[in-house]
Amino acid sequence: MGLKDISFEILMMIDSVNLEAVVESATGWPGMGIIFTYSFLIAFALPGPSEIVLVAPIDLGFPPWANLSSVMLVSAIGKAAGSVFAFHIGQEVKQSGPVTRWLRQSRWNILEWSEKRSVQIAKRYGYSGLAMALSVPFFPDTISIYAFAVLERNYIKFAIATFLGSLGRLLVTVGFFSGLSTVV
Repeated sequence: MGLKDISFEILMMIDSVNLEAVVESATGWPGMGIIFTYSFLIAFALPGPSEIVLVAPIDLGFPPWANLSSVMLVSAIGKAAGSVFAFHIGQEVKQSGPVTRWLRQSRWNILEWSEKRSVQIAKRYGYSGLAMALSVPFFPDTISIYAFAVLERNYIKFAIATFLGSLGRLLVTVGFFSGLSTVV
C-alpha cells in the first residue's frame, strides 16, 4: 500500500467522523493525542481551521497558560509532521510525469500559476516565507504546504518552517483574541 493509498484511506475515515467536534471536546492526555492527529491531518488532507485546537478544553493539571502552551506545542509538532508527509507526497508528485503533464496541459495550467507564485515567494523569502504564510490565521495552509513541497527539497528546513509557522499562527490567534477580549 503506497502513500497515496494511505492518504485515501485516511480521507475516507475522516469523512465519517466530525473531527472538529472531537477536537472541541478533547480533554486530558488523550485529548493531546487528538490534537496531534487533527493537526497532522490538517497539514495535508483536511480543509478545516487549524486554530480550532485552541478551544479544546484540555486540562493536564497545569496552570491555564501551561495547558494552552502544551496544546500549541503539540499542534505545531503535529502540523510539522503532517507537513513532512505532504512534502514527501509533493516530492513523489514532482517525480511523476503523467500527473505533471496533465496539470501542465490543463486548460488553466494550474501548475504553472501556482509554481510562479510559489517560486516568487520561495525566491524572495525562502523557508521564512513559508513560515510567514503559515502564520496567517484562518488562511488555508494546505495550499502553502503543497506549493512549497513541490518546489523545495530539504525535509528538515521544511519541517522547521512549518513548525514555526504553525506555532506563529496559534500565537497570533491567541494574541488577537486576547486583545479583542480586552477591548470588549
